[in-house]
Amino acid sequence: MNGIINNKLNSLAKSNFRSKFHLKETDKEYVNKKGIEVIKSHAYDFISKRLAPSYILNDGKQTPMKGHPVFIAQHATGTCCRGCLYKWHHIPKGTLLNEKQIDYVVNIIMAWIAREMGN
Repeated sequence: MNGIINNKLNSLAKSNFRSKFHLKETDKEYVNKKGIEVIKSHAYDFISKRLAPSYILNDGKQTPMKGHPVFIAQHATGTCCRGCLYKWHHIPKGTLLNEKQIDYVVNIIMAWIAREMGN
């Protein structure tokens, strides 16, 4: 899966909009303070609640542009709403995300964060 994720991240980096997102120093400090496993658990929580449901009341507006490294990563990786998830990752709207899809989304978010952290 790493090859697929790396290829997707490289593709996303070519987007003028997606490539503008970067972790600020405060975000990096937060990741270092909390640890990568805690950030990953936050990603699972956010994705399960905000992206996985088949119907999202405020789809397209559910992910803030700042406030948590995972939110920034979601915008950078096209996993911020179901419309972007379909456009960039071909995961259709209107269906509950399964465990494999949730894992994929979290893995791409975490890979982006790792790149931003210099890992």
